[in-house]
Amino acid sequence: MNSAIQSALETAISQLKTDGTLPADWQDKSSLSRTKDRNHGDFASNIAMLAAKAAGAKPRDLAEKIVGALPTSDSILKVEIAGPGFINFFLNDDQRFAILDQIAAGGDIYGENKLNAGKTVQVEFVSANPTSSLHVGHGRGAAYGMTVARLLEATGYQVQREYYVNDAGRQMDILATSTYLRYLERCGQTLTFPQNAYKGDYVYDIAQHILDKHGKVFERAAADVFNDVPADVVYGEKDSEGNPTILSGDKEKHIDGLIQNSQKLLGAEGYAVFHQQALNEILDDIKDDLGEFGVHFDKWFSEATLKDKITEALAILQDKGFLYEKDSNIWFRSTDFGDEKDRVVQRKNGLTTYFAADIAYHLNKYQRGFDHIVDIWGADHHGYIARVKAAISALGYDPEKLTVLLVQFVSLWRSGVAVQMSSRSGSFVTLRELRQEVGNDAARFYYVMRKSVQHIDFDLDLAVSQSKDNAVYYIQYAHARVHRMLEKVASLGLTFDAKVGRAAASRLVETVEAELLAKLAAYPDVLNNSASQHEPHQLGNYLKELASLFHGWYNEHKVIGDDVELMQARLLLSVSVRQVIHNGLLLLGVSAPVSM
Repeated sequence: MNSAIQSALETAISQLKTDGTLPADWQDKSSLSRTKDRNHGDFASNIAMLAAKAAGAKPRDLAEKIVGALPTSDSILKVEIAGPGFINFFLNDDQRFAILDQIAAGGDIYGENKLNAGKTVQVEFVSANPTSSLHVGHGRGAAYGMTVARLLEATGYQVQREYYVNDAGRQMDILATSTYLRYLERCGQTLTFPQNAYKGDYVYDIAQHILDKHGKVFERAAADVFNDVPADVVYGEKDSEGNPTILSGDKEKHIDGLIQNSQKLLGAEGYAVFHQQALNEILDDIKDDLGEFGVHFDKWFSEATLKDKITEALAILQDKGFLYEKDSNIWFRSTDFGDEKDRVVQRKNGLTTYFAADIAYHLNKYQRGFDHIVDIWGADHHGYIARVKAAISALGYDPEKLTVLLVQFVSLWRSGVAVQMSSRSGSFVTLRELRQEVGNDAARFYYVMRKSVQHIDFDLDLAVSQSKDNAVYYIQYAHARVHRMLEKVASLGLTFDAKVGRAAASRLVETVEAELLAKLAAYPDVLNNSASQHEPHQLGNYLKELASLFHGWYNEHKVIGDDVELMQARLLLSVSVRQVIHNGLLLLGVSAPVSM
């Protein structure tokens, strides 16, 4: 935001408070923003409309008094009142062209600021169960979380990126047992694989690795694994909504029985071989996949390490009177803090719940002393927000330090047909497959080009097209176009001279050139808003608009010509556009190629 205008407004408001036009305790809530139409100036303020009631005056009348109290400023060419009371500010040429100096001086960090310097924030994202490769839904959380973290860093935060590894829950037991059953098959035994087990080919691979390493030392009779286990589900015809009807059996009780028998037959050490082999292989795959996607974490936090912290958290809640026993279960009084119902934290069998682990994990986060904590969850976890914040309050911490951002689902479309995916069946489309088809750049860009709470229909055909309809291609092409322009200048035996271009900046008189300058100057505000509102799509849309302006200008106006001063001025404008596009793309995790 323009500091000269802001300072002038503050001086004017102070004067109006002194002369009694405004109450002395009135707080300046004005919104100073860049205008979309240059005919309305460079900046506009709605302060007169916001203060009119307090002043007991009509907005336009108050606007006239504010303008009359504005101090003289060399930066401001003129001031006008428009509409119901907007105050429009026009900057002089030196101020308008100063953006070229600011971009040159800032270089790769132009637009970044230190507004949050000295503050820490933890951003936890993805945190998918390590039971299979990441699918395209996880990819959106990865792209969004990494971009939010980078934007926060660009505003001065010290950011810790964290992945919460769910390595201690029931899903891992299902995976371990699925691996053991595939191991028995690899040993030559025949069995009926459970409906609720993990069926992907990767489970066969893990089982084979165990067999290669340990041989048949863990082989037990398949009949013993299935002994006295409740029957698996048997499905009938699909109902009117496309869901299969259940004829008999229970898939949950069936897999739980298989888990118990596998643990009993193998013993703790033998069972741990399958549990850890599956965990390690899949987690390594996830790390490799994310690394290749440009997504990195400072800490991989193991749920299995929370045992003592769960005990500590429940003890705190017990001491504060927020736990009670009912039906042999231990309940947390989350309704005392606005949740819709109380929650079980320990079952009658003595085992703690997933929610108890969530409580302990957030206790750990708060104890680490971050100024802010950001959790990025799938949209299906919306109902967890109230209960987690209830637990934070009950533990004696400020729940407002925690921001939970939800990421909606992703649908893939190819040739107008939706692509189906399912993590249990193994037929899902993985993040790696998506990246191989459309590339990292398109994936990173389109994943963040809508609000995180909005569903994405990812058009695979559009993502690989080389046209202006493909936004990421169009933006990257603008960057490469400037580089090609400079190569052409060099091939003609000419040299780009930024000093000459800056001295001749007043030659940039075309309307679209003024629009480009204003758009470049708006970049720091766009970046800051994207960061503070956790909305990377604002930055993406800005880059689309900047690239469109540039391409239109380039197509209509000759850059390289006989008029040396005008050429240098336009080259400087082009190089400035390239720098801002470069900076913005890198924040989004997208490359800025020099040729296409």
